Amino acid sequence: MLESINLPISCNFSSFPHLKPSRKAQSRNLTLVQSRAPLPFLKPDRILLRNSNSQFLKHEKKGLFHVCRSSLNNPDPDKTEIQDEGRDWTSSVLLFALWGALLYYCFNLAPDQTPTQDLYFVKKLLNLKGDDGFRMNKILVGLWYIMGLWPVVYAMLLLPTGRSKTQAWPFVVFSFFGGVYALLPYFALWNPPSPPVSESELRQWPFNVLESKVTAGATLVAGLGLILYALVGNAGDWKEFYQYFRESKFIHVTSLDFCLLSAFAPFWVYNDMTARKWFDKGRWLLPVSVVPFLGPSLYLLLRPALSETTAPTDSSASSSDPSQ
Repeated sequence: MLESINLPISCNFSSFPHLKPSRKAQSRNLTLVQSRAPLPFLKPDRILLRNSNSQFLKHEKKGLFHVCRSSLNNPDPDKTEIQDEGRDWTSSVLLFALWGALLYYCFNLAPDQTPTQDLYFVKKLLNLKGDDGFRMNKILVGLWYIMGLWPVVYAMLLLPTGRSKTQAWPFVVFSFFGGVYALLPYFALWNPPSPPVSESELRQWPFNVLESKVTAGATLVAGLGLILYALVGNAGDWKEFYQYFRESKFIHVTSLDFCLLSAFAPFWVYNDMTARKWFDKGRWLLPVSVVPFLGPSLYLLLRPALSETTAPTDSSASSSDPSQ
């Protein structure tokens, strides 16, 4: 009956007690082998329990915590691995704390002196208001449209090489509406390394679009045009925008969103660069990626195709499939 059970056993004791094999144990042909110094093929902190069917229960000491794994029904007991102690959740906790603090700030502490004006601005930017003679601030217009391009940049950085057990695409889709406030939970849940992308996947949507130089070039040109449009604004536009930033929750939260997306982008550029094994040739783009939006967009245009670096071919993937 025990042979059909494969159970992980967690042990919190420092060592097994000294056992004397009883007659009952001898009748079941159970032997206890405890490693000692004269036995070079066993480590001093490892104990093996063996029965007549050559089934093992391996115990290995890991400080104050011990992890044991049953190897019943294991075709190769010598290759039984010790369970690891799990991932380090420190960075995840910090990112979740940052996310919660940002949400609290946006909903409770951000300036909110002009709610009616904010609603009017949103309608104007969505083209829900006709031409009523009001001139929109150029910096605000440029910021609004460039926030629609940031999710494209992050999709090109996250979906091919920033994937994890947690699906990235729902967070990327919601980032078109929520910006960094929708991406931060994924940053916290992300657990490298990312799974590889096969050649067949790269030829399918959305990877064929996200890996395209046309997409990267169009994103860079559009972003550059919007930034130039905003910078051409006169000094009055900057003073007016600063006043909006101090009074309007909509503009205040959107500006903070832009700054945070710019701050996180260099890390994901570095992650994508190392995943493509292009760090030696493309390291000069890391300081360039600090430039808001333009730096990451330039990297996306110049980076090598994933199929040329790490993507496994379909033939190699099929040959490595154990089911075949």
